[in-house]
Amino acid sequence: MNRRAFLQSAGLGAAACLAGCGAVSTRTDGPADGAAAPRQRPNIVLILADDMGFSDISCYGGEIPTPHIDALADRGIRFTQFYNTSRCCPTRASLLTGLYPHEAGVGHMVYANHGPGYLGHLNDRCVTLAEVLKGAGYRTMMTGKWHVGHAPGQWPTDRGFDRFYGIHIHVDSYWKVLPGCPVYHNGELAIAPTADPPNTLHPDREWYTTDVFTDWALEFLDETPDDGTPFFLYVAYNAPHWPLEAPEENLAHFRGKYLGGWDRLRQEKLARMKRLGILPEATELPPSECPEWASLSEDDRRELDFRRALYAAQIERMDQNIGRLVARLRERGALENTLLLFLSDNGCSSERGMFGFNWETNRIANYAQWRKVSARRGTSQGEAWCVASNAPLRKYKRFVHEGGIATPLIAHWPAGIRDGGRLTHEVGHLVDIMATCCDVGQAIYPPAVEGRVIHAPRGTSLAPVLAGGSLGLDRTLYWEHERHAAVRQGKWKLVTLNAADEAAWELYDMTTDRSELHDLAAAQPERAAELKRLWTAWAKETNVLPWPADRKKR
Repeated sequence: MNRRAFLQSAGLGAAACLAGCGAVSTRTDGPADGAAAPRQRPNIVLILADDMGFSDISCYGGEIPTPHIDALADRGIRFTQFYNTSRCCPTRASLLTGLYPHEAGVGHMVYANHGPGYLGHLNDRCVTLAEVLKGAGYRTMMTGKWHVGHAPGQWPTDRGFDRFYGIHIHVDSYWKVLPGCPVYHNGELAIAPTADPPNTLHPDREWYTTDVFTDWALEFLDETPDDGTPFFLYVAYNAPHWPLEAPEENLAHFRGKYLGGWDRLRQEKLARMKRLGILPEATELPPSECPEWASLSEDDRRELDFRRALYAAQIERMDQNIGRLVARLRERGALENTLLLFLSDNGCSSERGMFGFNWETNRIANYAQWRKVSARRGTSQGEAWCVASNAPLRKYKRFVHEGGIATPLIAHWPAGIRDGGRLTHEVGHLVDIMATCCDVGQAIYPPAVEGRVIHAPRGTSLAPVLAGGSLGLDRTLYWEHERHAAVRQGKWKLVTLNAADEAAWELYDMTTDRSELHDLAAAQPERAAELKRLWTAWAKETNVLPWPADRKKR
């Protein structure tokens, strides 16, 4: 079957995702038993944040008010043990395909080709959510950051999306369109690189990516006929990724709120997370590698408060825009039967240095000069605040310790979720999104396209959890990024900072030690050895190994 025939042939009532080699079987009988079955298949809205920490938003214990996201949690489900892949491009590849990122060709970034697992773009052995759902009759739309292939033939409109507005590569600016990062509308150039991009839909308003990507999501919704045909909308924000660039009205809400410092913030977050039930009561804070807040000068504390305020303002603005999107769904009468999923692509970023980009030059006194500089000449919050964003989890973006791979996942679907407002401690992964969408959308995952065998999906449908049940699984999940590696089986996680070092693996019990402080590898060598054997077999099967030679980091 060719791609066009596949997209046209799969119809309503099609079986759900096919189970694959090594994968947990997905459902084949439509929505989970016992669900509050809607009359029609749900619309699906997938919202992805960029570089947001596990405990940044308030419904996960964070200090940043996010009332619109919290409202979704109040009627939905919060997953406390859901995982991404620790970096932007691999996460997007896994999220879109239901595969581990190396299987989809994006084991690292998109700037070079280092072999089958590291092509730098989605390969032809995978299908995207848009392709599968389009084949089941869904209208497919996307706004924001694509970042899984920027050459012609690799764009969203080449991979199943009917509508697209956004940028094919990185989006390291909120106010500008950077050189090399033009804006496209569907398959056509919309805005060439410029420091003053036009706000096409709202010419009277300043261009700001978080607002603009939402504006176009609303535009696509408004273009969608209200004829009962379900839609799939993917909104990939670049917030709160550096550089720190926020509208003044949001920044004003946070200046001065961080003068207590990151030590206090980490402690307060952990206490809130325990009260909320996000983490077990026994969870500990890892030792800090950051300077003690009290040791810093008063001037430095003011500067650092300002950087964290900018970061928080970016998240607040994203939350406000999610509120706009939800309001439009409600106005259209679509909210009740829309499965809305919100998550982050990796843990918070430590870039660059303890206090962030351009610490010596970008100061409060000259903020007017650098507030729109963007990219690496701009500003980031640095490692110290990043550790607080992921608190109490260890490490951050790029690493596969919990701080790098744990993400909030909020699922909101009033017509299909039983007992909204609850937590689930079921273990999940990005690969489950494809399986879940196939299940609730009654879509076929194809075994082949245009004569090419498509990798079998790796995930399992989360529909039983949405219905109030459990997956009933002791899952085995895997990670690799820049030789940081991990495997989790049931409650046990084996993890390393260097998979090439035989002696560097650590073993943790995730039921008692999400902070990864008490290494049990020496006490349980046989368990550690078996998990390492499983990881090595997976790494060979999925194109992680052999290691690519001379891979350059962006």
